[in-house]
Amino acid sequence: MTAFLTTGFLLGLAAGFAPGPVLALVISETLAHGLRSGIKVALAPLITDLPVIIATVFILARLTHFNHILGIISLTGGCFVGYLGYTSIRSQGLRLAGERQAPRSLTKGVLTNLLSPYPYLFWFSVGAPTMVKALHLDPSYALAFIGAFYCALVGAKIALALAVETSRSFLTGRMYIYSSRLIGVVLCILALGLLRDGLRLLGFA
Repeated sequence: MTAFLTTGFLLGLAAGFAPGPVLALVISETLAHGLRSGIKVALAPLITDLPVIIATVFILARLTHFNHILGIISLTGGCFVGYLGYTSIRSQGLRLAGERQAPRSLTKGVLTNLLSPYPYLFWFSVGAPTMVKALHLDPSYALAFIGAFYCALVGAKIALALAVETSRSFLTGRMYIYSSRLIGVVLCILALGLLRDGLRLLGFA
């Protein structure tokens, strides 16, 4: 269970801190309307992701005997996580200039997350395969993975909203950059594990 907790937590942190439309909306809402509005946007994935999780796990659970398909999915997930790691390592902080937008609400946050490709790509290539593997071992492992993932994901965005509320310099300062790079290194290690699993399922290792 520890492995699934750790994996979920690290992936959630990476997704929470990665620059993207939802993160930009968290920042702009906090700047324009205060901490409470930023937190509302941070909670949007808890509303939008459940159908995506159910659909991807349902599909992949029926592919458990098709090792070649699962191998390709695992390789895709490894490449995706590796890309997230690479972009995190290259992070130079976030730019705040021009990020003030018109007033937005939780509904706008939900729509932004629904229209972003990242949740679909993550759950199909990384999240759902991990969930299927966990379910085969013990359902509690799957719950541990998804719980750790969303605690880290939402927690990271709320932490950034707090940082925006107290200090704009944090987003371009060294603490954010070094934290992002450290997470990037860990993600690259996770990506190597996914690539290894993919090659094994395809019969190359």
